[in-house]
Amino acid sequence: MGPLNSDAPRAVLFDRDGTLVRDVPYNGNPDLVDPFPQAADVLRQLRRSGIRTGVITNQSGVARGLLTPSQVAAVNSRIQQLLGRFDVWEICPHGPGDGCSCRKPQPGMIHSACARLGLQPNEVAVIGDIGADMAAAEAAGARSVLVPTPVTRPEETAAAPLVARDLAGAVALLLEGS
Repeated sequence: MGPLNSDAPRAVLFDRDGTLVRDVPYNGNPDLVDPFPQAADVLRQLRRSGIRTGVITNQSGVARGLLTPSQVAAVNSRIQQLLGRFDVWEICPHGPGDGCSCRKPQPGMIHSACARLGLQPNEVAVIGDIGADMAAAEAAGARSVLVPTPVTRPEETAAAPLVARDLAGAVALLLEGS
């Protein structure tokens, strides 16, 4: 890693499923948590650089009755066992039709994470795998990098402000500049 860019974020908020760990729809089983290969190294790099980390995750399975909050917490605990402690977790348990302000693409989880971290949205970056992650960051006033996966639609990739091939590339864009 090269020297930190003076515009490097003070915190990076990650989408959970499809970004940090392989997406297992409505996963309530900690044994199914499978981090992406670069995730642990990328998080160590950020933490060593003094950049705080967080997770912002839609978990509509709770609203749909497919998951309990304790199952979500158990999966999140397993993620922390494998990837280290995050400074902040924001979880939206609502469904798409609930009209909440936290469910991405709404900016509520980013605003809440910023408040809990004592940061302004322009000091934070979001890394995610779909357009809703990018839209939430834009609505909040945070920077964002899209790391496309097979579920990312081409129009989401085209609309993203920054696109990286993988997590390491996303963090390099944020820390070292493009």
